[in-house]
Amino acid sequence: MDRPTLPPSECATCQTAACSTCPTAAKGGGAHLRLSRRDVLKAAAIATAAAALPRRGRAVEAVAPAGTAEAAAAAAAAPKSKGPIMTVLDEFYKMGPGPSSSHTMGPMRIGYDFYQRVCKLPEDQLKRATALKFHLFGSLSQTGKGHGTDKATLAGLLGQAPATCKPEFLDALAANPTEVHKVKIGPTTLDLTMGDVIFDAVKGDFHHPNTMTGVLLAGDAKLYELEYYSVGGGFIEWKGYTPPEKGQPKYPYENARDFKKYIIDDKIPLATILLTNEMAISGKSEKQIMEFLDQVADVMARGVQTGLKVDSVLPGPIKLHSKAAELNRNLKKSNKGVAGRAITQVAAYAYAMGEENARGHIIVTAPTGGSAGILPAVLTSLRDLKVPQQKIRDGLLAGAAIGYLCKHNATLAGAEGGCQAEVGVGSSMAAAMVAQAFEASPRVVANAAESALESHLGLTCDPVAGYVQVPCIERTAYGAVKAWTAYCIASEEVPEQRRVDLDTCIAAMALTAKEMNSKYKETSEGGLAVSVVLC
Repeated sequence: MDRPTLPPSECATCQTAACSTCPTAAKGGGAHLRLSRRDVLKAAAIATAAAALPRRGRAVEAVAPAGTAEAAAAAAAAPKSKGPIMTVLDEFYKMGPGPSSSHTMGPMRIGYDFYQRVCKLPEDQLKRATALKFHLFGSLSQTGKGHGTDKATLAGLLGQAPATCKPEFLDALAANPTEVHKVKIGPTTLDLTMGDVIFDAVKGDFHHPNTMTGVLLAGDAKLYELEYYSVGGGFIEWKGYTPPEKGQPKYPYENARDFKKYIIDDKIPLATILLTNEMAISGKSEKQIMEFLDQVADVMARGVQTGLKVDSVLPGPIKLHSKAAELNRNLKKSNKGVAGRAITQVAAYAYAMGEENARGHIIVTAPTGGSAGILPAVLTSLRDLKVPQQKIRDGLLAGAAIGYLCKHNATLAGAEGGCQAEVGVGSSMAAAMVAQAFEASPRVVANAAESALESHLGLTCDPVAGYVQVPCIERTAYGAVKAWTAYCIASEEVPEQRRVDLDTCIAAMALTAKEMNSKYKETSEGGLAVSVVLC
């Protein structure tokens, strides 16, 4: 950790007031503040705790005497508020084709957005247009082939959106890469092929690891250009992006500590907080929100049931055989006992959805495509236990709350944070979902989520050949099993005795993501990606 520096006029080379070389000490200015790592960490904790108080309308008291090491460090370490969480359900639980929310859904949304923008340009510009191109950079360029980024981007340019695009359409694009597609923009009709999506520079000083640029050309001249970022979970931004105007949440929060104050201090149920904020921010009715959650649950469950029936070799060069159907069949003759059968069943459900994602079929980001098998596996196992539909809805709300916190304070993108940001967050969401569905206390919900996330810290993203298959699918199975494990532990322990809280764990994930080698951030440059040799 970098040590805060003193002004140039002070030497900061010692900690004693008697230092004869320091002009301030000679004038009786007192001891200098040389900040140790302990000082900074302590002060950061104080500053973080203090930062939450104004949002609830409480007076902020001095937490460290002026002139102390803690005060100086607090000033340096005080977190900058991002404001309250404003994410809503239909932004988070996005339905569309796999295999990746950041490399498939995001680019498709970007292609569609760029096409819409281009169509609004002045007619005299459009008359001069000769071509549409998209350049992929960073992780999108490095592993985009395996994720279908090129076909997804082209589909967006052809007017397809993730929620309505059929997997067969994408399959046809991939099967006929040289096929010419006519695209009308105002008075001009352009010819587009897969070759118009260009895998460009992998290394560079990009604003985000998942950067792509759309260009409308008149010969070699650029008529219009816009840089986009696929920031994970299907979310997209662009150069100059500002969040859309929304309503204000009734219960503003930006970390778990804020959230728990409403639940514990004010005795407001978790589901009520989420539902009330959702209505306030999105403007939707409770009925619309419940119908959306039911749709999410049905798409998840349907994907699992479809995946359990399919025996196939998954697309791509790995030639990976699916396992979900075989695992499910073999359960009938299993002698593993109750525990073994339960674990295998949950794993089979996760494999089923993970394999559907790999096939490019419809999934729900939870929080991403790469982790899309976890929540559906847990949801299906809850349905096996005849958990009422309203409890399923409450569980999905709790899972979304965890995902929101991780997105706001860390990352959901494998290209930024490794697999801890995808499978780790997915497992954490699923653990909260189980706890909430079983009406556990708020502390148990948070502890279960923390436990699951903590058990994935440092997990790398190293997809073999750039495909969301090895080790991705198997990791979703472990993520689902860990979610159940986290709930089982959290529900039996004394909640107040847990030493690590959810905010601390999320902060640790953000720090780990920052310090993780780029080889392990969805670049396929390290780990299994280079250890597994494909013949």
